[in-house]
Amino acid sequence: MRAKQGFCDLGFAKIDTDRLNRKGFPEVIYCPGKDKIHLKKISGALIKNCQDLLLTKLEKNNYLYLKKFLPKLKYNTLAKLGYCLQLPNKKTVGLVAVISAGTSDLPVAEEAAATLEVMGNNVARIYDVGVAGVHRLMQNLTVIKKASVIIVVAGMEGALASLVSGLAKSPLIAVPTSCGYGASFGGLAALLTMLNSCSPGVVVVNIDNGFGAGYFASLINKKE
Repeated sequence: MRAKQGFCDLGFAKIDTDRLNRKGFPEVIYCPGKDKIHLKKISGALIKNCQDLLLTKLEKNNYLYLKKFLPKLKYNTLAKLGYCLQLPNKKTVGLVAVISAGTSDLPVAEEAAATLEVMGNNVARIYDVGVAGVHRLMQNLTVIKKASVIIVVAGMEGALASLVSGLAKSPLIAVPTSCGYGASFGGLAALLTMLNSCSPGVVVVNIDNGFGAGYFASLINKKE
């Protein structure tokens, strides 16, 4: 179905086909809570309207189902992110560094990194460099200081974001994850640590929201 007046009405969903003009990137599909038939119809509508397709939190069984109808659909297993690009996408000059504290934080970090790449950004991945072994982080200072934007993904107490911000001049997006023991309260402890950062230049997205961090970082990077 072709869009009229900036959106495509599927009855159960109204696809915002004008978002590309307003925001610079098409509407993104958040997959949890949607059955595979709805995902198929929404994806099909975006493809028919010549939009890039990005599906977040996409389970592999739903990807395999969609792949039957969209052969060009690709999948990042770790990030649970599906994508199919149709529009010309010139790479930005700026670099975004995506830093994770621990291996348990990788799914969220990779969601941020993959989102950035789909949106046409250059990405440097710096993984498993948490504060429990801070010398690992210091080996990557040259790349960190080159980055136009930095994303830091951390669970437990979430201290890595403040540390990195204190070492770099670039804006930093902190992503708390739900990784941690009981008193981490599913990521709330890391969230509060990041919100209370004493280092200026830090903004915080919601718990496990790698996509939101990647999208925001892309907006900043493309203004550079």
